[in-house]
Amino acid sequence: MGGGKGSNRYSRISSYSSSSSSSSSSSSSSSSTTTAPPYKTTSSSTSSSTWWSNFCSSALRTKPQVSPSANSVRVVGDGLVRRLGLLDLVLIGVGASIGAGIFVVTGTVARDVGPGVTISFALAGAVCVLNALCYAELASRFPALVGGAYMYTYTAFNELTAFLVFAQLMLDYHIGAASIARSLASYVVTILELFPIFKGMPNWIGNGEEFLGGTLSINVLAPILLVLLTLILCRGVGESSALNSFMTVLKIIIVIIVVFVGAFEVDVSNWSPFAPNGVKSILTGATVVFFAYVGFDAVANSAEESKRPQRDLPIGIMGSLLICIALYIGVCLVITGMVPYKFLGEDAPLAEAFTSKGLKYVSVLISIGAVAGLTTTLLVGLYVQSRLYLGLGRDGLLPASFAKVHPKRHTPIHSQVWVGIVASVLAGLFNVHVLSHILSVGTLTGYSVVSACVITLRWNDKTASQVLSSSWLEGVICLITVACCGFGAGLLYRVSASFIFLIVAVVVASIASLALNSYQDYADPPGFSCPWVPTLPALCIFLNMFLFAQLHYEGWVRFVILSIITIGVYAFYGQYHADPRTEETFVYQRAPLEPIEEA
Repeated sequence: MGGGKGSNRYSRISSYSSSSSSSSSSSSSSSSTTTAPPYKTTSSSTSSSTWWSNFCSSALRTKPQVSPSANSVRVVGDGLVRRLGLLDLVLIGVGASIGAGIFVVTGTVARDVGPGVTISFALAGAVCVLNALCYAELASRFPALVGGAYMYTYTAFNELTAFLVFAQLMLDYHIGAASIARSLASYVVTILELFPIFKGMPNWIGNGEEFLGGTLSINVLAPILLVLLTLILCRGVGESSALNSFMTVLKIIIVIIVVFVGAFEVDVSNWSPFAPNGVKSILTGATVVFFAYVGFDAVANSAEESKRPQRDLPIGIMGSLLICIALYIGVCLVITGMVPYKFLGEDAPLAEAFTSKGLKYVSVLISIGAVAGLTTTLLVGLYVQSRLYLGLGRDGLLPASFAKVHPKRHTPIHSQVWVGIVASVLAGLFNVHVLSHILSVGTLTGYSVVSACVITLRWNDKTASQVLSSSWLEGVICLITVACCGFGAGLLYRVSASFIFLIVAVVVASIASLALNSYQDYADPPGFSCPWVPTLPALCIFLNMFLFAQLHYEGWVRFVILSIITIGVYAFYGQYHADPRTEETFVYQRAPLEPIEEA
């Protein structure tokens, strides 16, 4: 946290939370005035009513927002260290977004879309830019704390909604980490088998071997790789950031080499016809490749370890995403120009395209780039998970052990080890690739809620002293209407319904967006400001829910089931431990640096 002597010192100031104290006092007064009812049935009814009342009051609690200009951090005990500069944040975003998919997804989608896949990636990138603008505003206006989408939701909406967002995100992260670890193990085995000594390794080492009728799929190498990355992350953010930076730069260099070498093999006649299967195939392709950009939100979870969070986080989010868009479009142009789209391979289209041109050495580079890409994606994913657990541990929604930070390493050791254990068990024992169709639910949920947070927090800014509940509810109803219209339009598009119904859904969403613009007052936030609020965030919500409707139906079932389980966990644990009812909240503020006096 800085380089001076006073950089690790904190001065403690106390602040009173009116919401928590008022709920606490009202709760205590009600309990003190309650008399024992004369009948058991009345007692049971009163007890149920009291439990439900307490549940609702707890679920609707919000986290008070502290101005980022105060540079205050609500931390108890040892905190994280601010070591990440702007370049580190950009590389974290790129490392999280670009994995082996840039060498595979570009070609597999091109087989269905044709050369128009370039437009698909451009459209998907544009949608992600809209979401990134929302993330950038919230990252700059909030204090430098871990939490990301969870923290934004806790402040803008309520405690239960924030817990639900965390659960959906975390399931994506857990399954995704295990799936990436197995893919990384497979690539490592492929590279090792280039050497004669490693030829003919059994499947259970890195490719997975099924037992008990497919119930178990043993993979030994995947957990080993996860343990190694977890140990690096436990050593400190400096070490893990250095590894991520090295691997990400290597990956970017390899992609640039691939594009540069491939550009000399391009035959422009392969780009005609540009959209052989029509415009709809390009739009469908955009819904598929959208998830190739997922990862820029990891930058927002690095807030507490960023040197200049209010300045660097928005730049890191937008910069990393723009770099990813440029790399994806470059690869798309090369692969569709080198080989006619009909002849692209299924498993390794880019590598096969270069091999067909007699450039086998580029295929080797692609394999190395895939290993580097998977390593950074896995490393950043494990990093983000531990910081989210840290945030919930601090807030009491999870056991306090998740909130502990190592006094010397300044990393959340317990959270990091837990994340590594979960991923290792899943990757070592189960073929989690079969669950890939239920992923991205948490990502789209998080993106949609973050966009809504931008709008609602602008209301809170304008009426900080007195928020009209009716006006707030009207605004939330408009947001829900936009979301439902987006999901409905997605379903209609999925079943190829009449274009008229799609127009109706868009018109209703537009009316709801106009209502948000007309009946609510908005204030400009400090720091980076998302443009065209509320229109742009409302458009984000519509598009995200449109994409949500394109997911496998089992993804929708997963969303409902996990939400029910999360509410149960909150009802029996979270509501009793989150935000203890104390009259005082301690805020730790970084003390100003003192000049170093020479002896």
